[in-house]
Amino acid sequence: MYALAIFVESSISHVPTLPSGFTDKDGHALLYAGLAVLVLRAASGSRWDGVTFRAAGAAVAFAAVYGITDEFHQWFVPGRTADVNDWMADCTGAAIAVAVALLVARFARERWNHRFHR
Repeated sequence: MYALAIFVESSISHVPTLPSGFTDKDGHALLYAGLAVLVLRAASGSRWDGVTFRAAGAAVAFAAVYGITDEFHQWFVPGRTADVNDWMADCTGAAIAVAVALLVARFARERWNHRFHR
């Protein structure tokens, strides 16, 4: 559903004005950060021990490929353009979010092991 929401948003010809200090690239990064975290959750089986580099790589790759298809789609929407810089913001947001999730998962696993394996 989240990917569908991105598709619908990118089908809008005239994007509303963003709040002051918030750029188009910020929006791309945040949307794709959310997408990547949701894909990571699915790839990890919703378990902290499932958050691995492999699952993280799959999540970032999925977000990157979806970003390419989204930019291609925008090419055909009146008033929109395909922009490689938007795609780079998509990938950056996805990678940062997944890196944070990897760190949180590591902390959660260490805390779990410390708590129950004393």
